[in-house]
Amino acid sequence: MAIDKEAILQNCKKWSKNTLMETLEIEYIDVGEDFLTAKMPVNSRVHQPMGLLHGGASVALAESVGSAASMLFVDAEQHEIRGIEISANHLKSKKEGEVFCTARIIHKGRSIHLWEIKITDEEGKLISLCKLTNMILPRKN
Repeated sequence: MAIDKEAILQNCKKWSKNTLMETLEIEYIDVGEDFLTAKMPVNSRVHQPMGLLHGGASVALAESVGSAASMLFVDAEQHEIRGIEISANHLKSKKEGEVFCTARIIHKGRSIHLWEIKITDEEGKLISLCKLTNMILPRKN
């Protein structure tokens, strides 16, 4: 199955308008058959008081990318995605620059998607490792 990367990335950008993703300056940059990648700047907007990337900002990034990735596998006119559980291990701190977040599907069921999400720095070093469970719901009209 061939995918139209540019169309998918444009849809992700459209979904992000006037949301937390726009506030955090999350930009979707790559997509494949089983993954979605975005980047986010690390600056004072996402720092905790010690001047480091806030764990909550990392989790918001991970859930945003994992939820958008689930949309790749459903008919958006028929279904909605709800994150029902997320866990995160923050392994390395980050003060400035950018982080990159890639969600890869682990389980793609009819009603549940399970994602492994890695947040890395510019050199590919692991910052956070997350796991996200999404529920697929019928869209209410």
